[in-house]
Amino acid sequence: MAEYSKQFEVCVRAVIIKTGKILVCWHKINKHYFFPGGHVEYGESAEKALARELKEELDIKVKKISFMGVGENVYRQGKKRHHEINLVFQVFADKVKDRSQEDYMDFFLFSRKEFTEKQVLPLSLQKRVIKWFNNKRLFWIGKIRD
Repeated sequence: MAEYSKQFEVCVRAVIIKTGKILVCWHKINKHYFFPGGHVEYGESAEKALARELKEELDIKVKKISFMGVGENVYRQGKKRHHEINLVFQVFADKVKDRSQEDYMDFFLFSRKEFTEKQVLPLSLQKRVIKWFNNKRLFWIGKIRD
């Protein structure tokens, strides 16, 4: 049986669009795409955490964010199970870059077609973001898998 970390991870995720393309991260070690962002630190607001993470990862300054929805996800990484709550925001920023400030990740700008063809983790969040592009409705995802 997989080991639980026995904590929730609260994460913030950004949907950033530049010239009609969607910015995604590539994890060089784990070999998967995911949404930019990261963990909220204790006592930090979600908005401040997202601005901090994007500054650290991409050296961009957030101008405005707009709440899109929440996605819950339980997944395995090796033998450990993780339970994360993702707060998802559309982010508007000055001078959006796709050059990483971190050694373990790269960034890519995908067309909407590429975004629908690639697997961006968590997949339930990717599917809901694709749907959001069409209807702009707030969403809740409760995706729990073993």
